[in-house]
Amino acid sequence: MNEKSNTRLNLSAGLLSCAVALSLVVAKLWAFGQTGSLAIAATLADSAMDLMMSLGALAAIAYAAKPADDDHNFGHTSAEDLAALAQSVIILISSGVIGFAAVWRLWQGDPALPRNEVSGIAIVVFSIVLTLGLVVWQRRVAARTDNPVVKADSLHYLGDLIPNVGAIVALWASKALGLAQVDSVVALGAALLLAVGALRIGKGAWDALMDRQADPAMIDGIAAIARDFEGVRGFHDLKTRRAGSRVFVNLHIELDGEQSLHRAHAIGASLRRAILHAYPRADVLIHKDPVGVQKHPDDPSA
Repeated sequence: MNEKSNTRLNLSAGLLSCAVALSLVVAKLWAFGQTGSLAIAATLADSAMDLMMSLGALAAIAYAAKPADDDHNFGHTSAEDLAALAQSVIILISSGVIGFAAVWRLWQGDPALPRNEVSGIAIVVFSIVLTLGLVVWQRRVAARTDNPVVKADSLHYLGDLIPNVGAIVALWASKALGLAQVDSVVALGAALLLAVGALRIGKGAWDALMDRQADPAMIDGIAAIARDFEGVRGFHDLKTRRAGSRVFVNLHIELDGEQSLHRAHAIGASLRRAILHAYPRADVLIHKDPVGVQKHPDDPSA
């Protein structure tokens, strides 16, 4: 599948994600007005964050798909990390507000029971069905394109099922058992889940923006390919950095200095293709050195 087809599929997943999130925000806003449930409020805030994240992910997918230009020689994939970092901050603020409201209600000792629990449960069930449909499509797209933004969005929506199920439990406990405290406890748990997810997303984005190296398993995989590649006598200075969905790889290989430049180029090009076959989202630059060459004193140490 070519890059244009991948981009279209990724954009379709992003657009569907935005549409689902917007539908859930409207539905849960109505449900919160009907029930006054903090658990519903938690899932409403989660869906509102989902909408912002989905819009950010859609913009990042579209912007990151732009080819490299004179101003951005290495492409535009860092837009994904900037969007993720901003989203994580918003989610943390939202989780703090929900958590404070839940603790305040528990502290009061006699929180009000939610109203119209059946309507609230119906909306949450609708939310679960819609979310499951979205996740199925996102998983299909991710399996074909291997886009990390779509994968992350899919995992995030899959995680949303937990607070939604919690909201159903809270509303049922309120109606059947008269336990209003369950509503606040579920809301507090949902806030903690939001905070943990936000910190995880923020850390990944921060690491990428700070040029953190690729996953050690990927580095080891590239090293294994280079080490066993025909014509390569050795390698050094294997360096990687992440930017959004791309991993940039710099590698120095050691070749027989007596062979022709044409042959040396063919070995380097074949090795690059082998690395790209194993890691399609990589951007690989290979430098060729004769075996046994000594570094010049004026060369950088790294």
